[in-house]
Amino acid sequence: MGWNSLGITHDFMARQVRPGELCIDATAGRGRDTLLLARLTGPTGRVIALDIQPEAVEATRSLLRAEGVSGWCEVHQLGHQELEKVAQPGTAGCIVFNLGWLPGGDHRIHTTARTTLPALEQALRLLRPGGALSLCVYYGKENGLEERDAVLRWLAGLDSRIWNVLRLDFPNRKNDPPIPVFIQREGPACPRCHALPAPFGGLTL
Repeated sequence: MGWNSLGITHDFMARQVRPGELCIDATAGRGRDTLLLARLTGPTGRVIALDIQPEAVEATRSLLRAEGVSGWCEVHQLGHQELEKVAQPGTAGCIVFNLGWLPGGDHRIHTTARTTLPALEQALRLLRPGGALSLCVYYGKENGLEERDAVLRWLAGLDSRIWNVLRLDFPNRKNDPPIPVFIQREGPACPRCHALPAPFGGLTL
């Protein structure tokens, strides 16, 4: 099957998240990233998930209950631009975004630059030193290119003295392949967090 954005982002999350810390899924969708975060933090940690769509909120809650991890998770029906309502600055070890639409849902309902850029700004304020943000940009189809282009411009403007930014592309793949992006805040990181996922040969951020 080869490399794919889901495998790469999950590998990064597994290397980044410490047991017992706070993690946030800013766009819960069907709850798969929320579940992974819950397994990585364990019962001594805390996972917060947000989604604006009731269908996504219920799907995420159901998955967490079925997998036995709901005891240290909370799911809110909120937009990702409301992150600062659920956590304090400098407290999150990992924040996850998937931009686009609800998997299996109505593609006419999708994220937009108008709310995504404020959400990303808030997410950076919530990260602890050494914490990281995993962002996967799905684009094309109904949501076009506006959000993608706005996010890429925003990434290019981040202060390199504070933020390490890694953007990955699949230039030879057709049909608007997603763009995985990782942002790490400068500061002490956990011992497992220095190496990038296996496809990148152990390079460091």
